[in-house]
Amino acid sequence: MIVTKKEISGVSEALKSTGKKVVFTNGCFDIIHAGHVDYLKKARELGDVLIVGLNTDDSVRRIKGAGRPVNNENDRAVVLDSLRFVDYVIFFDEDTPYKLIKKIQPGILVKGGDYSIETIIGADIVLGIGGKVITIPLSEGKSTSGLIEKIKQL
Repeated sequence: MIVTKKEISGVSEALKSTGKKVVFTNGCFDIIHAGHVDYLKKARELGDVLIVGLNTDDSVRRIKGAGRPVNNENDRAVVLDSLRFVDYVIFFDEDTPYKLIKKIQPGILVKGGDYSIETIIGADIVLGIGGKVITIPLSEGKSTSGLIEKIKQL
């Protein structure tokens, strides 16, 4: 389900009040590929509910450059929302999801293995409430940048 920032606090509180283990991750998810799918599936297996913070188009442009995103935020959200192991998708326009993590207060925060716990935005929040911060190894040879380069060579 695609939810707004206004709705997410209530959703998160309701889930936690019923004892659900809330997992949060975030990213651009510009061109969804097998590496993303594997990562999101593994993230969901860590808890009962997976909330995905999705960078808006403006945020992606600031982070990745003028040629990105390839797919607009609404299309990216629809694709993420269609995955059976993604429960909620929420946009954020900032360069990092720090404010969103503070609002959601997930029990588990997940990022890819290219991050260390010390560099994960929001780790201080989650660890501060007694939660866990976990990295998931990336699928070798699977990346949006790699796909874009491959397409350029066609």
